[in-house]
Amino acid sequence: MNNHRFPTLFVSHGGGPWPYIEDMRKQFAKSEQEFRQLPRLLPSTPKAVLVITGHWEESQFTVSTGEHPPMEYDYSGFPEHTYHIKYPAPGSPALASRVRELLTRADIACGEDPHRGFDHGTFVPLELMYPDADVPIVKLSLKSNYDPAQHIRVGEALIPLRDEGILIMGSGLTYHNMRGFGRPESMAVSEQFEQYLDKAIAESNPQRRAEMLEHWETAPAARLAHPREDHLIPLMVVAGAAGDDAGRRIFVDKVFNVAMASYQFGT
Repeated sequence: MNNHRFPTLFVSHGGGPWPYIEDMRKQFAKSEQEFRQLPRLLPSTPKAVLVITGHWEESQFTVSTGEHPPMEYDYSGFPEHTYHIKYPAPGSPALASRVRELLTRADIACGEDPHRGFDHGTFVPLELMYPDADVPIVKLSLKSNYDPAQHIRVGEALIPLRDEGILIMGSGLTYHNMRGFGRPESMAVSEQFEQYLDKAIAESNPQRRAEMLEHWETAPAARLAHPREDHLIPLMVVAGAAGDDAGRRIFVDKVFNVAMASYQFGT
């Protein structure tokens, strides 16, 4: 076993730019504490982080190639200062090139975008993990068809990165129904669906795990938890990149009357 192999992570990144808004920050106190501790789960500081979020999708998989990625303020209705947040982590054209190489080798088409920046699914968890913004970040888009099997296959193609000092991190939410946040019935919905995910992620047989994730719509309350699965699909990439490593739930935060879980695959 490679003791330097990085685990893969999926984090439920929460609502908007919450660490920068005092009232929201109090609500997400558990998430903040847990995100700050995530680097302790890793064998070392990663050479770079490859992030797949629910906030970037393209007609084909696309990788960000810029050396100095801008910010993407992809939210609305928040205080003015949240549209001036800066997280000046560098990009990594070298990692972007390596991602394209691995996907091409697996016969997966991959475009590139030199202008793509950091959405809140990226800068929220990573600012808490690496507040000095000194770890390079590369983004990989979702494919807009949301095909779970294709995203799992992408993750499988990226497995070699784990032995190259790269952290592969999916960022989304285990519950993402905008109409359900805050409603009394939503806690039961989010917990029912997350129980299915937790069982799939802990599955020691990677083929069985893939089958459960590919058929996520059969889970209890699946479409109530995800009317649109953009925030779920990053988990598929992370699970594919886990290879033979089983996963575990790191923590669950309960905010806006829903449960939001985060997971780790491998050690």
